[in-house]
Amino acid sequence: MDITIKTGLIEKYRKAANKLILLDYDGTLVNYSLIPDKAIPSEHLLNVLLKLAGKPKTKVIIISGRAHQEIDKLLGSLPLSIIAEHGALVKENGVWKKQQIENGNWKDAITPLLDKITLKCPGSYIEEKQFSLAWHYRNAESTSGYANSRELINLAEESAPLYDLKTLDGNMVVEIMTREIGKGKAVLKLLEQASYDFILSIGDDATDEEIFELFISDDRFYTIKVGNGNTSAKFKFDSVSDVVLFLKHLSE
Repeated sequence: MDITIKTGLIEKYRKAANKLILLDYDGTLVNYSLIPDKAIPSEHLLNVLLKLAGKPKTKVIIISGRAHQEIDKLLGSLPLSIIAEHGALVKENGVWKKQQIENGNWKDAITPLLDKITLKCPGSYIEEKQFSLAWHYRNAESTSGYANSRELINLAEESAPLYDLKTLDGNMVVEIMTREIGKGKAVLKLLEQASYDFILSIGDDATDEEIFELFISDDRFYTIKVGNGNTSAKFKFDSVSDVVLFLKHLSE
């Protein structure tokens, strides 16, 4: 992002009366890792987030697709809110609460599809979260991983109407969940609870586009995509390090 635009955003943030900052985790605050448990926040990042969360009239929310236990282990010590599993669970004031009520019976129908693809694609694996099923192929051979991800998406979308499901084509992951769950819907719910005159959302993949697309014409909303690719975000950053540096400036 051009330095003039960065400076302009910082100035708008400082002048705003009530601010909301929404931050994805993987690919945004930390780089992706072949082993997700290794994608841990640096002390520098933790200090930046701590300072930012302590700024007056600033609400900082981490909004991630990770299982709530995982993201809580990484960032739960900080005094900020966390939205996990793309909006299905929310941590406010230290307490996790479910935002959805479902029996999860659809997983019995979808799991065999994931098992089939996993057997065909060495290095891939299935992750079962409370409200979704995710098939990861970051550790698989790239051509095989991509080809099998396309097959899985086609298979999942054939079953989707029967269970009201949606498929997220993420960064080296295909995730399946009910249509009632989504980062965009989680943010809309937030905006029903409080009023903000400066809203910043930073993310890197398809799940964050749900937020970006909702607020294309909203002048209060400043959306930033990290990395390459098409986006509905208003601005782009090249890397995670750009994000952390920008947040550091906001926290000063």
